[in-house]
Amino acid sequence: MSLKILIGSVVSLLLFSCTTRQEINYMEDIDSMVLDNSIKNSRSNIQPGDQLIITVSAKDMDVVKPFNQTYSSGATVTQYSVPSSNNQVQQLPVSGPTYLVDTDGIIIFPQIGKISTKDENIETLRIKLTDLLREYVKDPIVDVKLINFKVSLLGEVTKPGTYVIPDGSTTLLGALGLAGDLTPYGIRTNVLVVRNVDGQITKERVDLTSANFINSPYYYLKQNDVVYVQPSTNREKAARLDPNTGLYISIASVVASLAIGILALVK
Repeated sequence: MSLKILIGSVVSLLLFSCTTRQEINYMEDIDSMVLDNSIKNSRSNIQPGDQLIITVSAKDMDVVKPFNQTYSSGATVTQYSVPSSNNQVQQLPVSGPTYLVDTDGIIIFPQIGKISTKDENIETLRIKLTDLLREYVKDPIVDVKLINFKVSLLGEVTKPGTYVIPDGSTTLLGALGLAGDLTPYGIRTNVLVVRNVDGQITKERVDLTSANFINSPYYYLKQNDVVYVQPSTNREKAARLDPNTGLYISIASVVASLAIGILALVK
């Protein structure tokens, strides 16, 4: 193989391995888009198996003690925050009266009894409980947190896995940020979101290069959503290559650079 052919092969390989700007940029057309995604889409309906921390407070805290009777100061639940500056996911312990939503969407609340959470989200349940408690407490303040809201990020992301979201709400972009963003090999025009709501499974293909997905119901993720980033053909080809191919390419690049330098000196 002549030196020119070697140099040409190395340059072509390096150019082929690069991903174009258009392929890796997000929301290229956002300046021309009319964005109309209401905050209501961010609120997931409560599902069976959800864990809720519900606390009741009032001016006279002694009055609300019966409504916080399931609380144990020694019981904590671990949640996960966004990664810190060193890319380590921080753990945040939270505690309070915890309620498990049963298969019928019911929780058992102290003094009141069975309460249905069907078709309720965190905010509507808070309002519902506040109205019920007004019969017993003057100006009650109810706080509801969903503590096991989780989404799974799979495929071509930097840190695939299942992530628990502390505030019970996240966008697709926010979740991808938790996973360290897509790798250069991830196809940004065909991200799959699989959703299970009340036993009904739906799926949607999302094009991250277009801002139009912000208006989609899949912009805000729901409880137990699974996001899969498909690998590019380059990634699939790389997976079938000799694991030392990268080393060979690096060596060839160094050799080509040296050869060019020698030629320059000879001339």
